[in-house]
Amino acid sequence: MDIRDREIFSNLTVFPPVFVRLDGRAFHRVARALNLKKPFDPSFSASMRAVCRYLLRESGLSPVFAYTFSDEISLYFKTLPFSGRIEKLDSVTAAAAASRLTIEVGCTRPLAFDARTIPAAGGFALEYLVSRQNEAWRNHINAYCQNALMEDGMTSRQAAAALRGMRSEEMHEMMFERGINLAATPAWQRRGTLLYREECTKEGYNPVTGETVQVMRMCIRELEETPLFSNPEGAALIRSLIGA
Repeated sequence: MDIRDREIFSNLTVFPPVFVRLDGRAFHRVARALNLKKPFDPSFSASMRAVCRYLLRESGLSPVFAYTFSDEISLYFKTLPFSGRIEKLDSVTAAAAASRLTIEVGCTRPLAFDARTIPAAGGFALEYLVSRQNEAWRNHINAYCQNALMEDGMTSRQAAAALRGMRSEEMHEMMFERGINLAATPAWQRRGTLLYREECTKEGYNPVTGETVQVMRMCIRELEETPLFSNPEGAALIRSLIGA
């Protein structure tokens, strides 16, 4: 028997459009090793955005856009590399992201992402992004509250237990009493960051004529403040990107 006959999942394929979601593996240990600031470290966020730019522009994978928060990246594909083979799509995307992040943060320990592919036909792309942005908001609230309780002397396990079942309003009040308005924290912490490819005009040089010319290039657009995808402005942006 040819050994390839045992590779029963290697030809499992998917049709676009899809999301590939990357999640950091055991990044709480990475955070300790890198001594990241709590509850959010701006330098780590910048590194995650740099990974997104690499995946969008230099990886050869060509996703349309990336949405990132915390240690998570969602990539949207209209066309798929590797003929849509899921094993290869997941493994190469996760490996490329982990390698790039290792370089960005200067880590001497191995970093890893897991990856999963999610079909996104019809109107699901917007529904998916609203869901992930809601998770970004929940992650943001929990991170601030857990850090506050740990600063009060709790262990991480005790803080997690204290927050379990606590309503969002109670968590807001808890932080407000400590002088922090969770609705006024930086937008990248609350909403995550959207990066996408778009054509832009740049100045170039024609070596034949010696003239300065305007040329079209693919640029990466990173919004200063990502809109809420559940609002008309955010929904319209996503629809324009997916062509809906």
